[in-house]
Amino acid sequence: MNPAPGATRRLPAEWEPQSGVQITWPHAGTDWGPRLETVEPVFAAIAAAITRRESLLVVCQGADHQRHVHAHLARCGADLARVQTGIAPADDTWARDHGPITVIEHGQPRLLDFEFNGWGRKFPSDRDNLLTRNLAEQGCFGGTPVEPVDLVLEGGSIESDGTGTILTTSRCLLTPTRNPGRSREAIERQLRAELGAERILWLEHGHLEGDDTDGHIDTLARFCDPATIAHAHCGDADDPQHAELALMADELGRLRTAQGTPYALVPLPLPAGIHADGQRLPATYANFLVLNEAVLVPIYGDPADTVALERLGAAFADRSVTGIDCRELIRQGGSLHCLTMQFPFGVLPQ
Repeated sequence: MNPAPGATRRLPAEWEPQSGVQITWPHAGTDWGPRLETVEPVFAAIAAAITRRESLLVVCQGADHQRHVHAHLARCGADLARVQTGIAPADDTWARDHGPITVIEHGQPRLLDFEFNGWGRKFPSDRDNLLTRNLAEQGCFGGTPVEPVDLVLEGGSIESDGTGTILTTSRCLLTPTRNPGRSREAIERQLRAELGAERILWLEHGHLEGDDTDGHIDTLARFCDPATIAHAHCGDADDPQHAELALMADELGRLRTAQGTPYALVPLPLPAGIHADGQRLPATYANFLVLNEAVLVPIYGDPADTVALERLGAAFADRSVTGIDCRELIRQGGSLHCLTMQFPFGVLPQ
């Protein structure tokens, strides 16, 4: 359903006040199965950091899984008073892409349930595609209305400055395995209608080796405020990722804010290559999560961790910046932001 004529709708920025964050806990039926003992502590560390600032919605697979998750959260010092759980079958754990996207309409939150097809039918996704509907039926989102949208769109593929500008990549949104037959113009019209976007800024370049998402923006370039963009940067001319990221930086340098001024750019160095099974993994510091009064940044046991934390600390001077070791997460091709979906104030019960 499109907004009614004259309705005011916008996609809030991640730094606006939040009611909480959703994560989908790993289980034996996901690709994490063989590594649950090493990856669950990372999920628990993220969960504990979230509950220090706001509520947490954890998607579990059943009553036994729910008890297992609560035990993990208790051991890691999470504030269990801020934790709620929902039961919904899940193919995987990437809540950024199978969770709902919240817009604000007439001052009230509204959850958009876009179609999810496993990043262009690369992976099973039928259960993930029904996850938001299942959670809504359990009352996990309180009285917030949920609106199905006939468009394949992942939360990791769009960035909002909160004032009407959406940043995205053509490599992802125009992949024919997502919305076959829909042109750039048709997709842009729908983004304007569904998200209340006034401007769509398309990046044509930017690529990380090992990326399964076709170029999600949240691995490449992120708004820190309406006039600042942090982005992945490769300073090694011999790195095969250098050329594409340099072209992306040039594109970002040519973009203008709604007021017509250049964006302040914050380059985030890449860590040294991390490999698994002979393939480089898409490790990036751009996959950070903004919370109330804090920013959680993925780190990888690399000297570049310190540089990224310092630069993001300066970009988010009003928030504490905390690193979370995400070396286990990146083994499955994603990182901290990919695992989480934030909800603006008014969605999750407090």
